[in-house]
This record gives sequence, C-alpha cells and structure tokens, in this order.
Amino acid sequence: MMMKSIAAGLAGTALFATVAFAQSPTATTDKAPAAATATTTTTTASGQWRTSKMDGLKIYNDANENIGTISDLLMDKSGDIKIAVIGVGGFLGMGEHLVAVPYEKLKFVNEAVASTTTTKPATTTTTTGAATGTEKTTTMAPAATTTSSTSKWYPDHAVFNATKDELKNMPEFKYSE
Repeated sequence: MMMKSIAAGLAGTALFATVAFAQSPTATTDKAPAAATATTTTTTASGQWRTSKMDGLKIYNDANENIGTISDLLMDKSGDIKIAVIGVGGFLGMGEHLVAVPYEKLKFVNEAVASTTTTKPATTTTTTGAATGTEKTTTMAPAATTTSSTSKWYPDHAVFNATKDELKNMPEFKYSE
C-alpha cells in the first residue's frame, strides 16, 4: 500500500512539472529593459553639518575658556534651528545646568581652539658609547597634529560671548510637555 502511494505521488509531481515547463514566457516589445530607463541621482551636501554630530559640541568664550557643551538644538515648524540648549557645569551629566540661548548668537568655528599652553622646545640627547668611544645624538621635536575640518561634517567648536558663571546664572531651561 505504501509503494502505491509513493508511486502515485511521484507520477503526480512529474505531471505538474511538465505542465510548468511547457509554459514559455512571452516576449513583449512594448517595454524597454528596466536597466536602460533607470537613472541614478546623487545629492552632495558639501559644506553642510550633521545635527547628530552637534550634540556634545564644546562651547568656548572669546577667551578660549570651555564654558559648556551643546545638549540639544530646537527648531521651529519650518525646520529652522532657533535655540541651542547648552549644558553648563556638572560632571558626567550629573549636576549639569541647562540654559537656552538663541542659535544665531553662536559662532561656529572649523579650526581647533588655539592652545594657551607653551610647547616644549626641541630636545637634544647625547649618548656616549663607553666601549666603542662613539657618540650618538638624537634630536626630538614636538609632534604636530593636523586634521581636515572640511571632511568632518561638523564644526570643531562654537563660541558664545559669556563666562561659565554668566551661563550658570541664566534661568534653567526645562522641557515642558
């Protein structure tokens, strides 16, 4: 009985397979190939900044003192950024004071903050080989690092004309519901 069921199943499968293979696709001449009609459009945004990279951006004052970081950017219904929420003080987010400042009062800078510390001059070390009587002189200069600010998609920092104490004394910003 089992053999008859298996034989019937195989015969039915073979019958359906031949019907499926007998159908051949019809060629249509009224449509062009999809690859020929598809066009690729790319958009470039050179010189634009990503808002996702603005969160945490350091804020300095005119004296190059770090006074806070951008915590949030608020925009109106048309998409224009109107307010920058700045976090002042605190440590690792604890005790941070949030203040709202007009976005147009921030000045964004692509170049790194000028350091107020002095760099060490180049040092020279002379080693005398006791066994061979030779001298080896090594000169080490301070390392210089540069980064391209045009490829970062965000500015290096922002400048706001206030001190850290002036920001802390501003009314605290609260998100209302």
